[in-house]
Amino acid sequence: MRDTVDIRILLAAPRGFCAGVERAIRAVEDAIDRFGAPVFVRHEIVHNDHVVARLRERGAVFVDRLSEADPERPIIFSAHGVPKAVPRAAEAQGRTYIDATCPLVSKVHAEARRFHERGHSIALIGHANHPEIIGTLGQLPRGAATVIETPEDAEAFAPTDPDKVAYVTQTTLSVDDTAAMLDILRARFPALKGPAKGDICYATSNRQEAVKAIAAEAEAVLVVGCAQSSNSNRLVETARAAGCPRAVLVDDPAAPPLAELRGLRTIGVAAGASTPEESVETLIETLRAHLGSARIEEVNVVEEDVSFRPPVIASPQALAG
Repeated sequence: MRDTVDIRILLAAPRGFCAGVERAIRAVEDAIDRFGAPVFVRHEIVHNDHVVARLRERGAVFVDRLSEADPERPIIFSAHGVPKAVPRAAEAQGRTYIDATCPLVSKVHAEARRFHERGHSIALIGHANHPEIIGTLGQLPRGAATVIETPEDAEAFAPTDPDKVAYVTQTTLSVDDTAAMLDILRARFPALKGPAKGDICYATSNRQEAVKAIAAEAEAVLVVGCAQSSNSNRLVETARAAGCPRAVLVDDPAAPPLAELRGLRTIGVAAGASTPEESVETLIETLRAHLGSARIEEVNVVEEDVSFRPPVIASPQALAG
């Protein structure tokens, strides 16, 4: 049943694909164009089911381990990054591979290695089972870093030498939650070292600021993104913390929680950094079809102009040369 009320849709900007996601998706598409299908991808290239399904239709095969991929076909490493043993194994096996790790994740890897080489115990702030954290841990010897997920973890962290402590973070965390954990670590370890520039990526920070800009006025905030997407889940948390308790993650943009939205006049819409713009457009059309006419107001907090060069193809011939 269609309501006849007019609704306002506050459309957060920036939203959707960041430069690292665009680079990773393009790497898969370019590999299929160059080598033909199939090409293999270790882990989901980005955390979005709709993107993965589209690439699968084109000829991408997603696997969890290197051993599951045909050694005669190219394999691509996801934007989240991989332990350093993975490309080493690919090289040893003579595979053609493309490392599509986001350059901002590679920056975290380099920082973690540098702090370790300087003798620091490392507090790695992030979600323990997230592939980005697994990849960062895989840059270091076992036990060199401790994952900090909560303020309680920060309080319990027990480095070997309290005067030689450093931290790095996952790139897709809540800015505010991370700051709270860093406050605890700095209070406990005054000599704490960290990256010269924060590890939470520009796209994550910008999208959280955009959600804050719409959350106080919106009666509900819909974040378009998949459940496994860290940055999308952080946007839901950000909206709630900013004053909109009715904030939900919308995985299927054609099936938002319409029953919860009927009668509302102002609805906020945002999208995680791995969400294609067509998903946002589908959500808006769905709202219009079921809730009434909608006036779109884009709330833009910053313009983004970041881009990254394509990843290099590492082939047996190139590695030998």
